[in-house]
Amino acid sequence: MDQDTFLTTLYVMIDDFCQLHGFAEKHRPGPAASLSCSEVVTLAVFGQWARFPSERAFYRYAVGHLRAAFPTLPEREQFNRLQRGYRDVIVAFSLFLVEPMHAQHCLYEALDSSGIPTRDAKRRGTGWLAGQADIGWSNRIGWYEGFHLLTSITPTGVITGFGFAPASCNDHTLAETFFAARQHPSPRLPSVGAPAQGVYVADKGFAGDHLHRRWQALYGAEVVSPPHQRSKVRWSKDWR
Repeated sequence: MDQDTFLTTLYVMIDDFCQLHGFAEKHRPGPAASLSCSEVVTLAVFGQWARFPSERAFYRYAVGHLRAAFPTLPEREQFNRLQRGYRDVIVAFSLFLVEPMHAQHCLYEALDSSGIPTRDAKRRGTGWLAGQADIGWSNRIGWYEGFHLLTSITPTGVITGFGFAPASCNDHTLAETFFAARQHPSPRLPSVGAPAQGVYVADKGFAGDHLHRRWQALYGAEVVSPPHQRSKVRWSKDWR
């Protein structure tokens, strides 16, 4: 499928979804928005689907290649504000795709976390995300200021749910909240999605027999992960 056909198909799906679920245009004081809700969500989803290295890189691409389809594309700052304004719709549509793709009809989902830097950790001051982002440690990037992202992904690469917390939040706490919100849906945390139909496969950051027993008893979440290095339990050669 070429890009134009893909974008058109994606837009039609999103527009139908918005109308079906009653996501109306947001009316704010001042001039009317340059893009409709369906257009904003289409661009937001396409920007993630095509794996651009950054939001800035995607916007440059949109200006150079997508003007014909989106002639009223605003300046980058305004476009970013529109995306933030329609965040709930973007999340809802992304999770809606999981069901028609039958993505969760699988034996396991991979549970993984990663650091998301938002600011140089060595800079002075609190920054514009004070009270939300903070400083934490990532094996991949070292000390950083930002958020701690948790995702649940199928073997085919479909993200079935996600959540994030301040960088200092550890894997166990993040997973506990994630499983609880999947088992007992909360309107405050819609991005977590539905419970996995199989097990969760995770790394050592989620290890702990007592935690695994707790998560299964309270939330029906079965987690398989390698034991801690200090644990007396060792996996068999086949499991390793």
